[in-house]
Amino acid sequence: MKPSIYDSLALPRLAFAAPDAASPRGLVGRTHRSGTTPRLVGLIRNPRSRRNVGSNHGLQFRPNVIAESPTTREALRDALAMFARRGIDLLVIDGGDGTIRDVLTCAGDSFGAQWPDVAILPSGKTNALGIDLGLPADWTLDDAMAAAVGGRTVLRSPVEIVDREAARPRVRGFLFGAGGFVDATELAQHTHRAGAFNGLAVGLALAGAIGSTLFGRADNRWRRGSRIALRYSNDARALHGATTASDTARYMMLASTLERLPVGLKPFGRKRPGLKSLVVDAPPRGLATSVPFLLAGHEGAWLETRGYHRIDASAFDVDVSAGFILDGEIFPGGAYRVSQGVPLRFVVS
Repeated sequence: MKPSIYDSLALPRLAFAAPDAASPRGLVGRTHRSGTTPRLVGLIRNPRSRRNVGSNHGLQFRPNVIAESPTTREALRDALAMFARRGIDLLVIDGGDGTIRDVLTCAGDSFGAQWPDVAILPSGKTNALGIDLGLPADWTLDDAMAAAVGGRTVLRSPVEIVDREAARPRVRGFLFGAGGFVDATELAQHTHRAGAFNGLAVGLALAGAIGSTLFGRADNRWRRGSRIALRYSNDARALHGATTASDTARYMMLASTLERLPVGLKPFGRKRPGLKSLVVDAPPRGLATSVPFLLAGHEGAWLETRGYHRIDASAFDVDVSAGFILDGEIFPGGAYRVSQGVPLRFVVS
């Protein structure tokens, strides 16, 4: 299994988190009083992130900031547990999307139903959450703390994934993908090695996937797709009222709670909150003519008839034979429950 394209912490592969406290179906978070400086800030820093090399944010001059740079899964859990015991008001995650995924997954053990506000310093190679939150590329710890003083926050719910068969605890992230998206992510690894970051890397990966499909042989693996069985919750809403077969070959599937994606991509259609999914049947029909409209957010009913399905739901069950991606990390195939997690408060500019 290849390593993540995202610059997560230098930790063993995530697999699944240890058991965490059950989360209530409502707002999670405790905020400090607006207009006051957070009494205590907990900073999880990935020193290997691209922007962090040679920088320590002047931490020696910040007595109210507890900074940790864990290098193992156990050390990360210990750091978060210590933050919770000391009652931090603000959790700052300094790294890319993979680091955010790891911290949010492990933090449930410590914070349970009482999360602090969360601030992101988008220092990684891929920062989709930072783009969604509208954070400047040069967003700093000083900026985040000033925004926290002003009470500038928005709500975002992570995607939560549980192994149904093994009853393994949840993992948390923001961009789920299966089918061809797994292969596209592997392609994106090469774009990072070539120096392409953020939206450029995402765009190049998708372009590579589409090119491999269009110009490959008629029976290549891209066009054949992979088995993805889907069962949506009762609140599922499909654009144009169409439905999809429950168990069939799929070219690609994406699901996310993000409202904005890199480089202006809009695979889920118009901007809106909640858990959104895109399911593309295999083999993909009219790929060359459909994809530009799809990624631009066009919502014509003709896309549905060609096998491009957009469905909103609070949860769905998915069985995948070839594994899935969560924020750049590859997980094994199996039977999973994918749902919209409780909302967290993220500090914004």
